[in-house]
Amino acid sequence: MVPNSFTLIMRNVVIIGSGCAGNTAAVYSARASLSPLVVSGHEPGGQLSITSEVENYPGFPDGVMGPQLVENMKLQAIRFGAEFINGTVEDCDLSQRPFKLKIDGEWIETRTLIVASGASARWLGLPNEYKLIGHGVSSCATCDGFFYREKEIMVIGGGDTAMEEANFLTRFGRRVTLIHRREEFRASKIMVDRTRANPKIEILTNTVVDDVYDVEKGFVTGAKLRNLVTGETWDRPVDGFFVAIGHIPNTKFLRGQLDTDEEGYLISHGGARTKIAGVYHAGDVQDRVYRQAITAAGAGCMAAIEAERFLEAEGH
Repeated sequence: MVPNSFTLIMRNVVIIGSGCAGNTAAVYSARASLSPLVVSGHEPGGQLSITSEVENYPGFPDGVMGPQLVENMKLQAIRFGAEFINGTVEDCDLSQRPFKLKIDGEWIETRTLIVASGASARWLGLPNEYKLIGHGVSSCATCDGFFYREKEIMVIGGGDTAMEEANFLTRFGRRVTLIHRREEFRASKIMVDRTRANPKIEILTNTVVDDVYDVEKGFVTGAKLRNLVTGETWDRPVDGFFVAIGHIPNTKFLRGQLDTDEEGYLISHGGARTKIAGVYHAGDVQDRVYRQAITAAGAGCMAAIEAERFLEAEGH
């Protein structure tokens, strides 16, 4: 609940998240003179902040570093009047307008809200995994597969996403090894059959990864594997290490106030709209299919335009 004694700060637009979706929404709403407030979230810059080179974002023929791309967007939004603050949304009340948000202990009010809080990749929790993200460790085959032409690639997971990524990566890699901790797969039969039939994919079941190498060299050179049945351990040379065990949408702070699917992804009610008028979604917090920088940016644009039109209709 919001204490009555608090003096709440009113905003036209608050954007939760500072990745491609949030920053693009900030550019558009700032250019519309709405003075948006962007709350950076627990992962400032989104997943691009832990990505090295981005080669598939239009307008950068020589590629661009992920952190630089989101920083450029932020600077562009600031140029038009957007305000950025570091912090996370701890609590919110979307039951009536204006909406109320608690950001690091301080309550604010906003006439419209854009939720662009993203989805965080699930990681294995290996000793050296996080240190090598962007240097051979990845959670996005579409983003990074190109860098591993004729290289050894490893994919971790047993669901449809893992199967899809393993098959996709055979376009680039010399060989793809799929690692799964169980004998049976969660993936659909058609995806399992397709993967087993691909001559460039080797499947190792009942196997886990104990660590990934090599932090000292600054890039992935191999992985330590362990068979759960025999207990045998061995090192496997690998260049690209793709973790495909799912994503976690950052929607816990909403406390069920917006419609989500069983995994927590926001459900769209047409375009960028949620079930609550004046609240919009953008990027990976709703998109469980594409999860690309360019689609997130497009979704941010849509959400900002929706918010602008909503406020204009109200005379703001």
